Amino acid sequence: MGAISLYAKASPDFAQKLAHSLELLKSSAATYSPLTQASSLGAEDMVVTHLLQEAGIDCSIFVLDTGMLHAETLALVGRIEERYQRKVDIYRPVESAASAFVQTNGPDAMYKSLELRKACCHIRKMEPLERALAGKNGWLTGLRREQSSARAEVHDIEQQAERVKVNPLADWTWGDVWHYISLNAIPYNPLHDQFFPSIGCAPCTRAVTLGEDFRSGRWWWEQESAKECGLHVAADGTHEAQEPAAFEPLSSIIPIREIPA
Repeated sequence: MGAISLYAKASPDFAQKLAHSLELLKSSAATYSPLTQASSLGAEDMVVTHLLQEAGIDCSIFVLDTGMLHAETLALVGRIEERYQRKVDIYRPVESAASAFVQTNGPDAMYKSLELRKACCHIRKMEPLERALAGKNGWLTGLRREQSSARAEVHDIEQQAERVKVNPLADWTWGDVWHYISLNAIPYNPLHDQFFPSIGCAPCTRAVTLGEDFRSGRWWWEQESAKECGLHVAADGTHEAQEPAAFEPLSSIIPIREIPA
């Protein structure tokens, strides 16, 4: 069974959520221009890209090519450009810094310690992100409250030091995401069909099994509290949300395969 067959199930109030997301995007584009979308090329970000098209918003899109992404992930760049006639900007790590890190710590450094894993994320994600966001007043993400306990207080708009982060899918469920993908025939990463709900760098992502949490396939060798790369956390390690939000907690358990013993 594919991801659409497994997951596409809209919330009873999906129409209202969709209308709110579109209005949020339109108001954000008017208020925080220049605005850009940070796309991980995951299911949520493919939905955000489609929403931009539906809302008629001329917003740049960028991808952080860490040098360790799955081929299936990178293949979506061309599909976005062909489908939506929008150029996707690619930001890569500084080659000398990435090479020096691997030479010093080895290609498997991310498994050796949390400090080394975060150092790798800094070189491959955080530094390129700074370049991607330079000169922007706001950026769009596919963050959802349901994704993890660390993201349970994600708000529609979060104020950062130099810009705002806009999360148009904050109150969407996983079922909502796939319902919208199905309705609009949105291209998505085929790894989602192989039980990868959250997809990052290849060495740091695995498929999940029956009963596992949504993000359990990311950095699975670490404690749950450590499972962020730094893109969506404040300097003190907490989430960056700046204002209270009221929402009904949602389960992060998704229907997935059971691997035989």
